[in-house]
Amino acid sequence: MGYFLARQGKRFVILERADSIGSAWRDRWESLTLFTPRRYSGLPGLPFPGDPEGYPGRDEVILYLDQYAETFDLPTELNSNVRRLTSDDGRFLLEVDGRTTKADQVVVATGPFQASYVPQLADQLAPEIFQTHSTGYHKPSDVPQGVVLVVGGGNTGFQIAKELAATHKVYLSVGSQQKPLPQRLLGRDLFWWLTKSRLLATTVESRLGRKLQHRDTLIGSSPRQLGRLGVELKPRAASASGRTVQFADGSELEMDAVIWSTGYQPDYSWIDLPVFDAEGLVRHKRGVTHVPGLYFLGLTWQHTRGSALLGWIKDDAEFIAPQIATFAPAQRDRSPERSTR
Repeated sequence: MGYFLARQGKRFVILERADSIGSAWRDRWESLTLFTPRRYSGLPGLPFPGDPEGYPGRDEVILYLDQYAETFDLPTELNSNVRRLTSDDGRFLLEVDGRTTKADQVVVATGPFQASYVPQLADQLAPEIFQTHSTGYHKPSDVPQGVVLVVGGGNTGFQIAKELAATHKVYLSVGSQQKPLPQRLLGRDLFWWLTKSRLLATTVESRLGRKLQHRDTLIGSSPRQLGRLGVELKPRAASASGRTVQFADGSELEMDAVIWSTGYQPDYSWIDLPVFDAEGLVRHKRGVTHVPGLYFLGLTWQHTRGSALLGWIKDDAEFIAPQIATFAPAQRDRSPERSTR
């Protein structure tokens, strides 16, 4: 978003609550590898360096984001935690760690991975059991020896289980089956096929998009692959007691550690504006809300499957940029237009 605002000559600032750019990536496990090739992992104006057909790791992404901000000299204020966003007298008010910042327009670009989700059954386990969400997992040596249960059958759970299998006895609890897709097909990367077939351009409003947005896919991993590495699959974790987890099929497992790869929940508790539906989801049309001057960027299926992926988020940013460029504060006096998710 900053790239497009800079091209417009807009006066803006990027507020980052952490002490560094790309802080979310710095918290991920060390061996994390993107399932999108470098060719499809860049932001606008700066290709991702390295072999375009190779897959970048966590540290490469961090370096790239640092380079991106430096290349385009994007004005960024670190250690700036926005604790409340509201409006008064036609302007937005942002409470930022003891000070108030005013703005005519605001883009909320906090992404889909905000608050770590851990199921309540974690509280039923004995205190001596090592537990951490995937955000707290960095490398196998951080996990005590013994039996490890990884809970969560998404790409994160499969990647962590695969890595731990070299040093631990690992079980993977999969609550819902996700369709495995190969990383490469007929010599081409999966995203080459998805791009050429325009499946990534399928919009959330289309009939196919409405179906796909509720289907998760497993890219480059499979239960069969994990089985060859010695990882045993278990069904959904249903309850827990002491050192034991009970599963949906009635089986039990006594273990020494649990990695909760159970995803995230959105956290918009700091936004005090009427932009949410009864379920707490953002009401918008391609990131443009019915509150004039307020936009969202990076939401899952904001417009297409690529809306929350590095290589495609530029499409929504480029759509929002003209809305920002033509915005006039007087628009706040208009009746809000009806918008859809």
